Amino acid sequence: MTDPFALFDDWYAQARETEINDSNAMALATADTQGRPSVRMVLLKGHGPDGFIFYTNFEGRKAGELLKNPHAALLFHWKSLRRQIRIEGTVGPVDDSIADAYFASRSRDSQLGAWASDQSRPLPSRTVFMDRYEAVRARFEDGPVPRPPHWSGFRVTPERIEFWQDREHRLHERRLFEATATGWRETMLYP
Repeated sequence: MTDPFALFDDWYAQARETEINDSNAMALATADTQGRPSVRMVLLKGHGPDGFIFYTNFEGRKAGELLKNPHAALLFHWKSLRRQIRIEGTVGPVDDSIADAYFASRSRDSQLGAWASDQSRPLPSRTVFMDRYEAVRARFEDGPVPRPPHWSGFRVTPERIEFWQDREHRLHERRLFEATATGWRETMLYP
């Protein structure tokens, strides 16, 4: 049996060499408390056996859904490799120290944008947003930009990981890993 995290690392390394843009882009699917789904693209910013991390404004729709219904699905699709990885699991916020370290690594403009944006809320005009950005830039002009209290990260802890590889004549290969009390169980799926 293969370790699903080692296999992910191998495929991700290959994708980083072959994907033209954003090899770390992943679709994130959430659902509200009534089960209505929503999906959007986010960027993977950390991963390992403890899960897959992305960052966001905690006052936006996706964070609101995850805080009320802490289950999500991720999808990586690497067209250049003709591969995809599906991940399903539980979700929780990352520790403040992890969020602080990642926020400090972002470009200054991205840090300022996190302060200026009321993510997912109606915006009267682009000018309003850019004016807010300029006000934030002036506010922090003489020093570092701290992480906003409403901005942090989530970690998706996988319960299922499926590796899909395109094959000729639609005879695709699907490997499913499911978490058990004693480790990971691997099975094959029909295409």
